[in-house]
Amino acid sequence: MAPCAADDWLRVDETYGAQMGYRLALLAEKPQAVLWEPAASRDAALEVLEEALALLPGKGFAVHGDQVRCPDGREVALDRTAPLRTLGQLVQQDICVMDKQGDQHVLVAAVLCFPANWRLAEKAGRPLTDIHLPVDAYDAGIARRVQRLFDGVQVGLPLWRFNRLAYGDADLHQPARKDQGLVRRYERAERQCVVRMPRTRAVVFSIHTHVVRRAAG
Repeated sequence: MAPCAADDWLRVDETYGAQMGYRLALLAEKPQAVLWEPAASRDAALEVLEEALALLPGKGFAVHGDQVRCPDGREVALDRTAPLRTLGQLVQQDICVMDKQGDQHVLVAAVLCFPANWRLAEKAGRPLTDIHLPVDAYDAGIARRVQRLFDGVQVGLPLWRFNRLAYGDADLHQPARKDQGLVRRYERAERQCVVRMPRTRAVVFSIHTHVVRRAAG
C-alpha cells in the first residue's frame, strides 16, 4: 500500500471511450450482475457520487447543474436516486462501498462492471473475510492487517495498491475466468484505491482495470 493524492482515486486514461462503451452496455443489459445499491446504503452511495462530482471538472468533465458532459462527449443526467448507476456511467473505475458493521467492513453497495473472477451477487452484504474466502493466501493475519487498513484510512489521504495477473482472455468482464486451456497472452492489472468518505465514514474501494497483451518472449 502507498498513499495517493486526494483526487487520484479517479482517473481518466486513453481507454476511457472504449471502457465506458462496455460499461454502459453492461449496465443496460446485465444490471442485476453489475449493480447493487440497496436503499439502506443510499446515503453512503450518494456521498460517493457527490465526492466524485467535485473531482470531475479537473479530469476533463463539465458539470452543469444536473448534467455532466464526459470526456468522450456524452451527456449524462444525474440521478441522485440511483447514485452508483449514475457514477457507473461517468467513470472507468468500479466502485465498492464498504461500511463498518461490528468488527469488520461489509460490502454495502457496488457498481462492478469489470470483476476478475468474482460475482457481485455472491459478495453483496458480506464482510471482508467472507469476500476473500477463495483466496488461499488471505489468512487470519492478512485479514487483521486489511481490517486495520480500512479502519485507519483517513479523509483526504487515500491509499492505493495494484495487482497483476496473467489471463488468456482479454475480456474486462470476467465474473468467472474464460481462459481455461488458453495461452495466457494478456496481463490484467487493477489499480485499487481505499478512500474514506468524510460524512458517512464509509470506505470506497475503487478498481481501475487495465488489460494489455504480454510482451513476446
